[in-house]
Parts: sequence; C-alpha cells; structure tokens
Amino acid sequence: MPDTQLLTEPEVLGVPPGDADDTTVPASRKRLPHLTTGALTLLVVTLAALCGCLAWQNKSDRDIQVAGAAARQAAQDYAATLTSVDSNNLDANFAAVLEGSTGEFHDMYRQSSSQLRQMLIARKATGHGVVIDSAIKSATRDQVVVLLFVDQTVTNTDVPDPRVDRSRIIMTMQRIDGQWKAAKVELP
Repeated sequence: MPDTQLLTEPEVLGVPPGDADDTTVPASRKRLPHLTTGALTLLVVTLAALCGCLAWQNKSDRDIQVAGAAARQAAQDYAATLTSVDSNNLDANFAAVLEGSTGEFHDMYRQSSSQLRQMLIARKATGHGVVIDSAIKSATRDQVVVLLFVDQTVTNTDVPDPRVDRSRIIMTMQRIDGQWKAAKVELP
C-alpha cells in the first residue's frame, strides 16, 4: 500500500517544508479579502442609492397622482359653478366664480362681469351645468390641465324652452395656498 501523505500548502506551491514560513500568505490572497470587501461595500451603497431613488420617484409619482385627482374634482365642481347661473341671484353666482378662480382668468372675469350681468338680467337667463365626464390632460404637483365635457341647460327670453348646450372646456387648475383654482378656461 502506497504511503499517502498530505501535502502542506508550501509543498503544494513547490516550496520544501523547511524553507517556507508557515505564516506567510501569498500577496494575491491578501488582496482578495480587501477587493471582496470593497466590492460588497460598493454593491450595498449602490443598491441603497437605487432603492432611495426608486422610493423618491414613487413618492413623486404618487404626489402627482393625488394632485391630479384633487384638481380634477375641483375642476368638475368649478365647471358646474361656472356654467350654472340665475339672473335673479347673480351676486352669489359671480362671487362663487371669482372665489374659485385665480390669475388671468380671475382678472378677465372680474373685468367683464358688469357687461355679462347686464346681458343676463336683460334676457332673464338661467343656466344649469352638469359635468358629463372629465380627464386629466397633464399634471404636476401644482398645476393640472383638465378636459371637461359639460351639458348646460339654458333658458332665456329668446329661448324660453330649455335648450341643452354641450361644451368642451379645457381648464388649467393651479394650487394656491392649498386650494385648486381655475387659472385658465378655454372653450376649444
């Protein structure tokens, strides 16, 4: 039976047992733990940064989605206010329209309200608007553009029988002090 002998590490490397320092480790093996530790640290830091970035993006997307839903609801409510009018109650109607608006649209409506008031009173006009459908066209945290489909039932001295006008409205809503207000109203 052949004598089986286990070779020590120096013998495997071709160094006779007496010539090798048993505590010496090859340089390539010394660097390996440092490289592995560095690579693992880099991997952990990269994964943490990626997770943080994804969490921030998810929160940002969610914030925009929440803003869009709130602005869409405010636009629907405001479209009904804007398209509902009673010539016997114009002060309250105009106050509600001005309260829900801001910026360019607010200024334009305020300036033209006296002429509009005269016309509505002269024709004994009434209108009742109902939002049939709406969709968000674009959204950020503080500005949302909403497309609205509105049916407005109108009566006046020229048309005493109720008539339904179907309108499309593009409304730009802006968040002002935590409230969504109409900054621009377009009838395309």
